[in-house]
Amino acid sequence: MPRQLRAEQTRATIITAAADLFDRQGYESTSLSDIVEHAQVTKGALYFHFAAKEDLAHAIMELQSRASRQMANETDSRGYSSLEALVRITFGIARLSVEDPIPRAGLRLATGGVAVRAPLRHPFTEWLDIASRRLLGAVKESDLHPDTDVDAAAHSLVCSFVGTRVVSRHLEPVTRQPRRLAEMWHLLIRGMVPVPRRARYLTLVTQLERETRII
Repeated sequence: MPRQLRAEQTRATIITAAADLFDRQGYESTSLSDIVEHAQVTKGALYFHFAAKEDLAHAIMELQSRASRQMANETDSRGYSSLEALVRITFGIARLSVEDPIPRAGLRLATGGVAVRAPLRHPFTEWLDIASRRLLGAVKESDLHPDTDVDAAAHSLVCSFVGTRVVSRHLEPVTRQPRRLAEMWHLLIRGMVPVPRRARYLTLVTQLERETRII
C-alpha cells in the first residue's frame, strides 16, 4: 500500500474513533489515550496527524460542515421547490447523523463549547444561512404565508432541529431522530404553509421519515 494512502487511512481511522468517543463520552471526558486505544493506532501515529485534541475536534467539525454544504448543494441541483429542498436537506442531515458518528460528534462539539476556528463557520450559523435562503425562496414561491418573518422562522427552525437532536440523544436511540424530525416539520408546516399547499408538504415529510428511518 502506498505510504500516502496508508497515512490518509490512518488519519480517517483516528478521526472516526475520536468522533465516536466525543459523541458517546463528550469532548472533555475523552483523552488522547482513549482515542489511541479506540483507534488501535500508536501515539506517534496520532501525533503525526494531530498535535492536540482541539485539532481533532476541528477536523470533525470541518467534515460536518462539508457534509452539510454538499447535502444542500446536491439537493438544490435537483430542481425542488425551496421548501421541499429545505425539508429534504434536514432529513439528509438527520440520516447522516444516524449512520455516521462524525456528524453526531460535530453536533455535540458545537453544543459543548468547543471553539470554532476561522475560517470555519459555526455549524449553527451555516444552518441558519441554509434555512434563511430557502425560506425566503419559499415565500417568493407562495409556499409560506407572505407575512412570514424569514429570519425568525429560520432561527426557530434551527433551534428546533438542534434541540430535537440534543434532547433525543439523551432520551432515546439515535434511530428515533427521523421520527422526531417529522414531528417537528408537521408542526412547522401547519403553522407556516397556507392551507391549499399544506397537504403536499405533510405528505412529503411522512414519506421522507419512512425512507430515512433505520430500524
